[in-house]
Amino acid sequence: MRNPRIVIAPDSFKGTLSAQDVCAIWQDAFKSLFPEAELTLVPMSDGGDGALEAIIHATKADVVGIVAEDPLGRPVKAMYALFKGHQTAFIETAAACGIVFVKREERNPMIASSFGAGQLIADAMKFGVKEIIVSIGGSATVDGGVGMLQALGYRFLDSDGAEIGRGGGELNRIATIDTSNANPALAGTKFRIASDVTNPLLGSDGAASVFGPQKGATPEMVAALESGLSHFAEVCAKCGIVSDCRHKGDGAAGGMGFALRAFLNAEMCSGAALIAEKVGLENVINHADVVITGEGRTDRQTLFGKLPAFVADLAAKHSVPTILCSGAVEDKAELQSRFYAVFDTVPAVVSLDSALENARENLSDTAASIVRLLKLRFGD
Repeated sequence: MRNPRIVIAPDSFKGTLSAQDVCAIWQDAFKSLFPEAELTLVPMSDGGDGALEAIIHATKADVVGIVAEDPLGRPVKAMYALFKGHQTAFIETAAACGIVFVKREERNPMIASSFGAGQLIADAMKFGVKEIIVSIGGSATVDGGVGMLQALGYRFLDSDGAEIGRGGGELNRIATIDTSNANPALAGTKFRIASDVTNPLLGSDGAASVFGPQKGATPEMVAALESGLSHFAEVCAKCGIVSDCRHKGDGAAGGMGFALRAFLNAEMCSGAALIAEKVGLENVINHADVVITGEGRTDRQTLFGKLPAFVADLAAKHSVPTILCSGAVEDKAELQSRFYAVFDTVPAVVSLDSALENARENLSDTAASIVRLLKLRFGD
């Protein structure tokens, strides 16, 4: 009997383990307990934080590092990737304006800015790229992408003709938008957005209401941010920049999806599908016997476009079973309609802090149990 071919294609366990960390844990488990198995490690992302790492790992793209501004304007070393003879750049906005740069007590989307994301885009255009893929997610911002646009030369002026400041709290001051100084390279660059977030810009499912609290917004801040985003959209319509703000995905990354679509004519693409295409995931799955995927927390919402469900659907296309192994799992009955088997790594009812602190050990223990079962199934 030939050795089984196992593909490990997880997302990150947000806040604890990167997708590469997860792959390494699985690799250790197989090396120790079932070394005969042929492993292919494909750390993945659905367009949020970790996307750049997945792309670099799989494509061996050239990596460019710059000093950009973090969400609070502090210098931070940020990276992006260049491939296809420097014709295409891959930018993860969280590499500059990610929430990972802001301590919990510092989180405040009223002042946090996406300026650093614009700096990454501007630097990539210096290479003469024809296409920029922008992976959005994991930001500390709810500024409608205005900070990003400011870094690209757009000027947002108040009623006195003065430029507004940074952060979501400044959006209500916008009276007009000056596009005359926008980076000229933008006109010759195609933009694609890698994201699986479908939230609109405004409303109860919008950027402020859904993502604001995650980024430190109080209820009062959420109301102010909603008002600012609504005002910004109205000014954009008045200036003829966009006809509406009701597209799916406009609310991604605190409204960055809206800015990319309205100002840069960006095309919204499935983050999981786009990254899978770049890393050649379907080809390796096509030759696999089993696929293992997972994320930090899985529930029925995962079935609506998140990375593990995408991986399972891709595997099903080639009649390959998929095992889900996530940090925490709810709605198992529904999930088992999509996955061959479902496992969670937290062994008992514990506090969130305990689960996060022991994430590596818990995954290692669960991986060992699953590997033993696979050895029982495929071993001699």
